[in-house]
Amino acid sequence: MIFSKTTLILEDNLLVLSKILNGLWLLEQDQPYELSTIVLTNFQQVEDYINSNPKASFDIALLDRDCKLGRSFHNLDIERFGAEKIISVSSVPEYNEDTRKRGVQRVVFKDYQYLDDFVAKVVKEVAEMIREFTRHGLKSKK
Repeated sequence: MIFSKTTLILEDNLLVLSKILNGLWLLEQDQPYELSTIVLTNFQQVEDYINSNPKASFDIALLDRDCKLGRSFHNLDIERFGAEKIISVSSVPEYNEDTRKRGVQRVVFKDYQYLDDFVAKVVKEVAEMIREFTRHGLKSKK
């Protein structure tokens, strides 16, 4: 049986996004979960499609801070969705620290000079989260 894990990616940089998607595609080839991916590129989409939607749900979220509209992805209702599902991926240490104060434990510093290393660390965190789902026998909410 194949299970699906919904991954929410809040990232506005298309180069970074393309590298993350490629890394997740490679990960998906090597484990029993298929990844259903939602990508949003601005804070307003978070408000309209995630925070205000009672049916919105995800298993894993990659949370950058700055968005293309000059505001913040940190408007995500972390407390509602669960800090344990979030990986903070900002290039500004203070922004990652802000998410830690809201309960996020997983942080991967985005270093634009070493994007491939950054993506490898993100994929490693996602893989660990999937292993935790497997160990605990957690199934996706359908």
